[in-house]
Amino acid sequence: MSNRAVRAPVGVSIGQAAALYGLVPSTLRWWEAQGVLPEPPRVNGRRVYTETELRRIGLAYLCCVVGGMPLDQAALVTAGGHRNREWQAAVRRHAELVEAQIARLRNALGYLSHLSFCPDDDVVRECPHLDGELATHTPRGLVAADALVTARSFPHAHDRLRRNEISPSRDENLVPLGRCAVCAGEFAQPAHGRKRVYCSPACRQRRYRTTARRQSAQ
Repeated sequence: MSNRAVRAPVGVSIGQAAALYGLVPSTLRWWEAQGVLPEPPRVNGRRVYTETELRRIGLAYLCCVVGGMPLDQAALVTAGGHRNREWQAAVRRHAELVEAQIARLRNALGYLSHLSFCPDDDVVRECPHLDGELATHTPRGLVAADALVTARSFPHAHDRLRRNEISPSRDENLVPLGRCAVCAGEFAQPAHGRKRVYCSPACRQRRYRTTARRQSAQ
């Protein structure tokens, strides 16, 4: 046996390590379980965080708390040692998501600031700019102005329901009708649960693509 004494790693406890970054020990344990942090060495069964591990916790804090990265992506950054620099690609992908969120928030702030200065008491009835805002910021802009009422009007009350062909005399078999928010086509609403907005997946995708193009152009 060697005469040299085996040195225990010099570090701090999990409570001290967590407190250094304003966290609680359970957060560090959770990050370990999710692969964001490696399990540190132990002395007498207790975790000991060295200077290197404290720096790694700090990087995890920057990624997860400051940067808002998902844990699986943050784990690529904190692990290090990737020759192909995949952690940098993960950072760039998340940065693009944050940039898109910032653009949406700026758009929201711009409109809300504009709305807050409206001098009219009744925006719906008096504001001369409302129609322009609706055409710019809502799906209403997809419909020609002179076709708004026609495209979005609902059938008369006696036309809203159609009787089931199997048992036309029973009121419980009446099927409510709806109109697609894209093509204004008529379709049957489900008897229970969430009401449909689109008549088909194609119309739903068309609306999503149109909205995405409008947001990217702003």
